[in-house]
Amino acid sequence: MKPIPTKVHGLLDYTTGALFAASPWLLGFSDDKTARWVAVGVGAAVLGLSTQTDYEAGLTKRLPMSTHLTVDTLTGVLVAASPWLLGFANRITWPHVAFGLLETGAGLLTRSKPSYYKND
Repeated sequence: MKPIPTKVHGLLDYTTGALFAASPWLLGFSDDKTARWVAVGVGAAVLGLSTQTDYEAGLTKRLPMSTHLTVDTLTGVLVAASPWLLGFANRITWPHVAFGLLETGAGLLTRSKPSYYKND
């Protein structure tokens, strides 16, 4: 059984999504357009995905949790690699790598069904 309940995952989604979106200003890399837009875009996407997911923190519950976790895992890998893929590694790396690893880990370690369903 995976150790992270979906309820905890929801709290992580809203917290990390908002913090990653705000990180260019909080951490002083808002002048780097590409790094800024990766952080803002992915942070906003995490928040949007969270509102649509069928789990305790979802508002409309349209997307299955399994889909959400797949998106988290793939997005995390891409965000962690984005400083090198998009050419801003010489300026800023650690927020993207940290968020990407957190996103990937959460995707891999979260239960696939909310507590109001029987977990596998």
